This record gives sequence, structure tokens and C-alpha cells, in this order.
Amino acid sequence: MEQACRTLEISRSGYYDWLHRKPCVREQRNQALKRKLVELHQKYPALGLDSLYHLLKPDFGCSRKRVHRQMRLAGICSARHRAYKVTTNSKHSHPVASNLLKRNFFFERTNQAWVGDITYIPTGEGWLYLAIVKDLCTRKIVGYAFSDRIDTSLTLAALDMAVCRCKPSTGLIFHSDRGVQYAARAFRERLATYGIRQSMSRKGDPYDNAVAENFFSCLKCELIHLKQYPTRASAQADVFSYLEAFYNSVRPHSALGWVSPVQFEKNLLAAQAA
Repeated sequence: MEQACRTLEISRSGYYDWLHRKPCVREQRNQALKRKLVELHQKYPALGLDSLYHLLKPDFGCSRKRVHRQMRLAGICSARHRAYKVTTNSKHSHPVASNLLKRNFFFERTNQAWVGDITYIPTGEGWLYLAIVKDLCTRKIVGYAFSDRIDTSLTLAALDMAVCRCKPSTGLIFHSDRGVQYAARAFRERLATYGIRQSMSRKGDPYDNAVAENFFSCLKCELIHLKQYPTRASAQADVFSYLEAFYNSVRPHSALGWVSPVQFEKNLLAAQAA
């Protein structure tokens, strides 16, 4: 050690002082930030910079640049994959409702407008179909249902769950594409029973139901494309966890000012009560 110190032209006391010196406060905070980044990335591998930044900011008071720098140092990058396109069967003889939304996807109160859609999830047993209902105020998934068949029973189950959970007043708008599962008589009659007004996208225009399709894009990129499901039951359990323990309650949404749907709803109720 003495020879090494002489070669480097430093004192032994200086070397031992450096060896036992604690990291500065900023370095300690960066280490804590990096540990939390790694923890979040392992739990939610598809989250990108903006989502991670808004999850970390309340606890660490960090800037976006600082989070980006620590991500690079930790070798963290989003594991997102491209979603695949879902098409629906709109070739049927059922009546088609008018478009009541006209691409207005922002509402000030909950249960003013919902959107619904269906997607499919590959498993070792075949397709698992998922129908969802999403509130356009909170962006919260308020209803959902799974089935091995893509029929009207699937969309009815998702609608019933949403109504049971939210108990909306009459006049609520329910918007979907023109798929037969939404145009069928049984679905139209159920909407009428609940006092819900039906709205449908214009022919061949997927942007009229962009909010629902955006959810499926997130689901596929952040979960489905990262997994291989041997059974429908394993896929259903994973999607259930994604919906209830992540998408609704944790995942920051840019349209909500980078808070989760659950937090946005709490803030909204607090503001209305004030």
C-alpha cells in the first residue's frame, strides 16, 4: 500500500480518508432513485421515461433529465412492443346508432359517457376475448368481461358490471364501434333498460372510438406481448391484475395530468365537495 501511495503521490492518510468517505447527499439520493427505478422497471417493464418520471417525482422531487440520466446508467429502457390491429364484424342487418360523441373524448364528470370495445388474447387453449367499458372522464376501466366466445353475452357482461359498479343516472352515452355484439337487439334493449343512450362510430372510422382502442394498445404493448399464456385462465388472471392493480390505480395517464384514474377520481370528488 505504501508503494502504491508513493507511485500515485498521495498520502496514506489521504487514501484511507477517501476509502472510508461516505457518498455526498446528492449521490445518496441518486442511488436511492436508481434503486427505485430498477424496482419499478422490474415490476412494470413497459413503462417509459414520462410514466416513470411522474411516478418518482412525488417522492424524490427529481427532474425528468435526472430520471433519464439514471435510466441510462442503470441500462433501463421500455420493453414495449407494437400492438396488433383488431377488427370487428360490422356486416350485419341490425340498426346502427348515430355518433353522439363526434370525437369529444373529454367530459367533466364521471358517468356522462362510456366507450366500449372488444379484443382478443392468444393462449395455448385458443383465443380469450375481452370486452371493456371505459369512462371518458376518469379514463378508468369501469367494467370488463372475459369469454372464449365473441358474442353479445360478452359485451352485456361488461356493461352489467359497469352499471353495477357505477350506478349511472339516465342519459349516459355508451359509444362503441358498429360490431354486431353492440348492435344486437339484446344489447340495445339492455341499454334502454338502463336509460343509456347508444352511440356508434361512423363506418370505417377507427378514430371515432380511439380512447377504447388506445387502452387495448396499452394492454398489448405493456402486458400481452411480453407474455405467453398456456391457458385462458392464466391470461385472465394476468389481465385482471393489470386492470385492477396497475392500469386503474397506478399507471399515470397523460390525459389526466399524469396521475392514475383512481387518483384523478379522488381529486375530482374532493374538488366537487369543496
